[in-house]
Amino acid sequence: MQREAFIQQLWLDYIHHQPDIGGLRLWPVTARAEYLTLLTLNHGPWAMDALLPLLAQCGYQPRHRYAMADRGLLVTLLATDDHDAPWLVLAELQLGTLQRRPRDRLRRLVDSADTSPASLPCGGRPWPMPSWDDYRTLAEAHPLAGWLAVMGTRVHHAGFDCGHLGNDIGHLDERLHQAGFAGDADRHRGVFPISPLLDYRFYATHSQRLPFADGDLHRVPLGGLALVQKQVSANQERCVELLLPHHTRCELG
Repeated sequence: MQREAFIQQLWLDYIHHQPDIGGLRLWPVTARAEYLTLLTLNHGPWAMDALLPLLAQCGYQPRHRYAMADRGLLVTLLATDDHDAPWLVLAELQLGTLQRRPRDRLRRLVDSADTSPASLPCGGRPWPMPSWDDYRTLAEAHPLAGWLAVMGTRVHHAGFDCGHLGNDIGHLDERLHQAGFAGDADRHRGVFPISPLLDYRFYATHSQRLPFADGDLHRVPLGGLALVQKQVSANQERCVELLLPHHTRCELG
């Protein structure tokens, strides 16, 4: 798949599940995201090592890797040769960090999938919808376990560099607040911790009502968007390259 078509597919799937983001008109619709956070788990064909060759076919190569044992995550930053293209932040939930009961429930659910991402690195949720009780068990064990159970491998949130949006983070934060988005400066929101080298806000989107396996409907949080801004404007790296704490960085294998 060509990179442009792949990114468009990721983006369209993202705003389909986050319609309040798709309707925002606070910056030009042509403004590109700085990064897209793609979630997966280290099991079967959805494991990072299985997805990386598929992402390479779309033009994305690993640049940096980070290990966050306290969050149960392994994160790889991927980029293309096109400097203007969004980076991918591929975050892999490590099942071994979950307690036995939720780990077994999530593994059984994923193993019941009737398809595999043979040609699509972001195939969504190919396994059945969990029951509400299973979802709550997984979400209590780890928020991303619950999210993956109902959403599958896809974009959790997009990050935007304020420098490319033409306004500083304070101004954009105020405009998002006026549009009904409550910003959170907690650097541990939005999947992974954020480096102190960036100013950061995470905006959770409104929860969506989903049908669970037992037939009832419940509202669940599905993601959001993030704003990032360099604290030192002279820095030549992109915001996404400064995104994660340096002490979590590890060597690429």
